[in-house]
Amino acid sequence: MTLKYSGDIRELCYPFIYEDSPLCDYEIITDELCATLGGVISELEGDQRFVDIYDFLDQLQPRIFHMNGSVRGKQAIFEQQIQWLAGYFDHYQQEIEGQLHGFVLPRGGRPVQLLHSCRSLSKKAVRALVKVEAHGIEVPDELHRFGNMLCNLFFRLTVVINRRLGIVEPEYQSLSYNLKPPARKEQQ
Repeated sequence: MTLKYSGDIRELCYPFIYEDSPLCDYEIITDELCATLGGVISELEGDQRFVDIYDFLDQLQPRIFHMNGSVRGKQAIFEQQIQWLAGYFDHYQQEIEGQLHGFVLPRGGRPVQLLHSCRSLSKKAVRALVKVEAHGIEVPDELHRFGNMLCNLFFRLTVVINRRLGIVEPEYQSLSYNLKPPARKEQQ
């Protein structure tokens, strides 16, 4: 049995929800990313310590919906938006320069946790684009580049917010991917 629209508009949450293409999955992920980012914006609103981040995210949010529609609809993310994003990336990277020396455990208050969710959703959006293209649907090159930079920028913003609040995330040492094995204790 194939699931299909019943004909009752009240039972249709999205016009493309029943299609077999991974494009719908990409659109749902970017929709969630836009909504989650809205939560971050609401959390930061009115906090004078984060006016710059609030202003940036407020400008970024509509671009997430532009990203959403840029495959099925008209492309709306171009090199100009990537360069705009890169400017913020460089700005916030400079603010935390030298403060990260490896992996950290995600910690922090509500806006930071929402940004970590945005980071993860950005990865999912890029992975969905890989599947969309593998399905034979043309994907503008700018979309995956924008999505990857979003992921990396969201992480930097978590560190910026935490540092402004005096929070330092605990370093994380992977037992799976450790480049240098931990020193072994000598048996006595």
